[in-house]
Amino acid sequence: MSYGGWKPYVSVADRRRKAEKAAAKATKGGAALTPIAPYRGAVARTFWGKAWCDNLERYSDYANRLPRGRTYLRNGSVIDLKITAGRVQAQVVGSSLYRVDVTVVAVPDPHWQAICADCANSIDSLVELLQGRLSNAVMERICKPGTGLFPAPAGMKFTCSCPDWAQMCKHVAAVLYGVGARLDHQPELLFRLRQVDAEALVAHADAGLSRAKGGPAAGKVLDDAALADVFGIEMAELAPAIAPAIAPAKRKSRSRETPAAALPSKPAKAAARRTLAVPGKASSR
Repeated sequence: MSYGGWKPYVSVADRRRKAEKAAAKATKGGAALTPIAPYRGAVARTFWGKAWCDNLERYSDYANRLPRGRTYLRNGSVIDLKITAGRVQAQVVGSSLYRVDVTVVAVPDPHWQAICADCANSIDSLVELLQGRLSNAVMERICKPGTGLFPAPAGMKFTCSCPDWAQMCKHVAAVLYGVGARLDHQPELLFRLRQVDAEALVAHADAGLSRAKGGPAAGKVLDDAALADVFGIEMAELAPAIAPAIAPAKRKSRSRETPAAALPSKPAKAAARRTLAVPGKASSR
């Protein structure tokens, strides 16, 4: 077949059968595949995944090929997709089985440091850091078009073994959308792809919190129940350690105020109770 030639159209059902057959053959041969399972609806559902897909659709360079890529992804044509440092490797079933390779440039260090500094100002509390959660403000900064972690077209290069002459063929488009679908479940892969250390976010935020002055606002102070939920601390466990120190002081104070000699004897107490309980009975007799 000459360069730029086209193979006959393959229906969605036939392509899905071919994808399943190719995946089974590769698995039988010992390959460890990480496919994007067929599904309906939106490509991505989480903030991370949607933001990645939105970023792709912002660039006119990709406009003509993206719709076909979404179709290929949804019908299960991406039988393998692996994200590593600066690279995405995938296998896509079309008229044949094609191999796609996407390389992504690393984020320049000044760019990453700027992101970390901005995110540090968005950390709401130390508890948020200890729980390993990223607030909406941090996520929005990381996914910000142009200055976040998502690459621009100039920062990516594609290759596909198919005969399509276009820079981005439908198989490449399917893989790029597949990255968004994968980020739904593994958002940490974005840091790996852009070759940055996610722990730097925590380091910058921790330094910012250490420099903060003044006490926390009333609404941000955790009560005992919240501490137990977050850190697994049972506050009641502290009571036995405190009780012995307090009890002797109380007994000593009482003995000073009321000497033992001044207290009524047990017979006197009993007689008093009888007199109070049955007033006037002795005189009636």
